[in-house]
Amino acid sequence: MERGVYFDAWFPRQHCYHPSLPPRRLRMIDDLVDYRSTILVWSALGGGSISLPYLEEEAYGDIDPRFRFYGFVNDAEFIRHCQEQGIKVFGIVFEVQGWEFPVELNEEEDRILALNEPRGVGKRDWLGLREFSQDRYPNLWPSFKTYFSDGLVNSDGEPVTDLLEECCSRDIDGVPCHAHWVECPDREHYCYTMDRNNPVWREYLKAIIRIQIDAGVAGVQLDEAELPLTSLQYGGCFCKDCIKGFREHLQGLSRHALPENLRDADLSAFHYGEWLKEQGYDFKSRRGETPLFWEYLRFQRGAITRYFAELADYARDYAAEQGREVLVSGNFFNILDQYYALEPKVDMVITEMRNTRYRQPAWYRYVQGFTGTKPVVVVENPYGGVVPELVDKLKVGKGYDLFRMSLYEAAALGANMSVPYGAWMGSVEQDAFYPPHELCVEIQTFLADHEHLYGKNSYAETAVVYSLESNFYGGARPEQIANNTRNIDGEEQIPFWTVCEKLSSAAQPYDVLFFPDGTLRKDDLSLDALSKYRTLLLPDCPFLTEEQAVLIVHHLEQGGQVIVQGEVGLNLPDRMRENMLAHQNTRAVCSALSDVTSLVLSDPQVHVTPSADLAVNVVQLEHGAAVHIIRYDYRETDDEVPTLETLRLTLRLPDRFDTIELCDPARRLEGELSRDRNTHTLTLRNVPLYSIVYLGRTGND
Repeated sequence: MERGVYFDAWFPRQHCYHPSLPPRRLRMIDDLVDYRSTILVWSALGGGSISLPYLEEEAYGDIDPRFRFYGFVNDAEFIRHCQEQGIKVFGIVFEVQGWEFPVELNEEEDRILALNEPRGVGKRDWLGLREFSQDRYPNLWPSFKTYFSDGLVNSDGEPVTDLLEECCSRDIDGVPCHAHWVECPDREHYCYTMDRNNPVWREYLKAIIRIQIDAGVAGVQLDEAELPLTSLQYGGCFCKDCIKGFREHLQGLSRHALPENLRDADLSAFHYGEWLKEQGYDFKSRRGETPLFWEYLRFQRGAITRYFAELADYARDYAAEQGREVLVSGNFFNILDQYYALEPKVDMVITEMRNTRYRQPAWYRYVQGFTGTKPVVVVENPYGGVVPELVDKLKVGKGYDLFRMSLYEAAALGANMSVPYGAWMGSVEQDAFYPPHELCVEIQTFLADHEHLYGKNSYAETAVVYSLESNFYGGARPEQIANNTRNIDGEEQIPFWTVCEKLSSAAQPYDVLFFPDGTLRKDDLSLDALSKYRTLLLPDCPFLTEEQAVLIVHHLEQGGQVIVQGEVGLNLPDRMRENMLAHQNTRAVCSALSDVTSLVLSDPQVHVTPSADLAVNVVQLEHGAAVHIIRYDYRETDDEVPTLETLRLTLRLPDRFDTIELCDPARRLEGELSRDRNTHTLTLRNVPLYSIVYLGRTGND
């Protein structure tokens, strides 16, 4: 398990300014060693979306002796010193951001006197992507052609003279979209959302990647991996390259897949934005009803898959040319299902939650199913979740168990919740998230000392299927890209989530199996992939590929049970669908979703006595099993999760174990193991917020 740190290192009591992260100090590395860190995310070399010379200054810039006195280093030096401690530093590529900042310069325009925060000195102007691409400051920065010797040419064959205007996302009226979530409203700077469908912007991003790799990063993290779907929240994107791409997409569809008023139209000059405006649509309201909206979304999903892969491959190829290897990852925001086609191109998954809560076991099991055997590092999101409240508690010495719960829950359920180190607090609040150092050390030390008890395989008997195509219209909706600043749960929940929440509430172990759409990502589950499960749940899966249907039938013929809720496989040939539904081991539930889980809970894998608010995950290890127990019954009045005097867990496992080892951070847990065949009973006392029970074998059974 990777032990990640969300290493923005922004300053307390000041804005978190994108995209340039504060300078690094050697003392920070001491803290990271204390945290037993293995990887840093959002951690270095973010300034490329200001300009490439600015990025090089971050990497290699001279450090004034006054700052050397306190151990300040440039990013390349910081990366090297982290590597000496076995800590992998990821360069962060802010793909969506194109910045302009107020600047104050001396008369010769060869020295910056103030940037972003003006102080009323020198000559006032602007500095950012536009000025870089126009060689506005020849005495300050190398020319644009230093990095692109022949300049850059857009998809119309025109030389690029303004990188910001050329590559930004635009709404239906052609107005540039702003990345409001990173713009500080009380500052003059501004940020356009950029568009990766534009080949010019991809070439620019590749230049950022080259500089980061040359500076020694262990990995490249492509933030905003869904670009340009990011701009949907602001009414984008209708830039020329999105219009061209969607036109080509429509031309490739069958006549009957088009709206009736387009079936006989000449699409060679079709402009989606102008066509919508003629019908009274603005692409900001009533989007679900907007003509061709879902086809547009399907087109963009294909585009993000294609161009993310292009950049990921480029990073690896360029590193190989330099005689080294780099890891590649991206911000798979909230693990929305649109990223599943991108997942094969990453070495590990990094994700920013949409809303951070104190209890989210269903989401973590979904994350585990998405990532499979790959490591995953999760970071919190300050918008609309519990982070501002938690930060305020920690500042006055409260909320320690809530913070422990946050990190231990992820570990217990198959992920890693990163330690915040000056983490993102949004563009409005002037602060950064620094939890108490000693608390972070306590948690990370326990995780590191017990890393042999963590793993990606479980002993769960139940699996819940997440079908991407079945949930296309109701799953990862475009508004879910936007930050949910009011923490609204108003979106109608799809059946998959209802089933998972009910299983989690009943403290039942389960896995999530992803069924891809078969187009953007092919099926890759083997025929024996389901053999470990007694029960397979299919909550409302009207679309299944033929490969998935074969997999399900194979599971049924091997004696497994399939519980179907709602529609299933409506796209399949009748005989294939009948083989699934008519099988004696299939249970079809067409009424309430509660009936689906009740069939599982009628013979549960785990019995918990007495009833308690907790989650259980049983990790399959090479020579044993690790039973992870995370409790959620925090008491606000006492500011703690009180110790549970007694807890009995009865678990049905496929293997037999006869030894027990008890692990918990406070070392207070006591208990015994008894067994009747494959039924294991754990009688526990003094059960804390988080504990692990290791089950082993003596070899006598």
